[in-house]
Amino acid sequence: MKNYVSVKNLVKHYGDVCAVDNLSFHVGEGEIFGLIGPNGAGKSTTINIITTLDSYTKGTVEIAGMNIESHAAEIKKLIGVVPQEIAVYPHLNALENVKFFASLYGLKGAELDRAAREALAFVGLSEKLKMKPKQMSGGMKRRLNIACGIAHDPKLIIMDEPTVGVDAQSRDHILHSIQVLRERGATVIYTSHYMNEVEQICDRIAIVDHGQMVAEGTCAELVSMITEFNTFTLKTRFPANFDEKAFIKEVSAYPAIHGVTVHEDCVKIETALECSDFSDILELIRKFRLPVISVVSEIPDLDSVFLTLTGHEIR
Repeated sequence: MKNYVSVKNLVKHYGDVCAVDNLSFHVGEGEIFGLIGPNGAGKSTTINIITTLDSYTKGTVEIAGMNIESHAAEIKKLIGVVPQEIAVYPHLNALENVKFFASLYGLKGAELDRAAREALAFVGLSEKLKMKPKQMSGGMKRRLNIACGIAHDPKLIIMDEPTVGVDAQSRDHILHSIQVLRERGATVIYTSHYMNEVEQICDRIAIVDHGQMVAEGTCAELVSMITEFNTFTLKTRFPANFDEKAFIKEVSAYPAIHGVTVHEDCVKIETALECSDFSDILELIRKFRLPVISVVSEIPDLDSVFLTLTGHEIR
């Protein structure tokens, strides 16, 4: 995959404070890249640098093969930003808002009107063209915010906490829209404090803290950094003639299983991380005529990875 964004040894000082400390990562063309970290980790500073809104102390940043210092004007035309704070004008209606922001990128006349209407249709607001932000729900405002950021058809879209404070339906709509943008060829950098969202839509994820890269990779690769196994705990009832040794021996022989323990009314089974289908193992267990009351998976999620690698929960 060709790199669309390349950040190498990036450093940013604010006086004596080092906000970004030798940070390096790349974002592939057509990729949804998650950038996560606690407040004060350097995410916003890094995004401001990528979008040419802030300078940096040293390092290099390239977008579409162009250095952001020497090609800032060209790069700005390629970028769409959906900020965390809703950045729309309350006295303008939805269509007027999108037209205003799209016009900043040189769109005019019929092309401007078409692009604005298409962006509003894309976010599900085609029937709210004349509605002003003060009349909108939080979710509708968020979607309008997105329309304003994508109407000029940017090739790189920065989405900073785009689902904060929205209802479940709007959140699902926004997440689906981001995936569609990727399918249309856009590259997306996505920040969020909702780890389930990052797991759901991001191809790769970078965890940053104190301005430094803590870990980078797919969700599965990040999980593999903190554990080698999935753990399944099965609640059952053992019959009086249950042969525990024979049970452990046969179940342990299954290729994906790394360990089996029996305790009171539970069976705990450790499998390889790549083993996500528990159905074959359940059939094996049923051979011993054990009723399956419940199965609980203890596969680590991104929250667990974040806590383990940074030492604190995301905040």
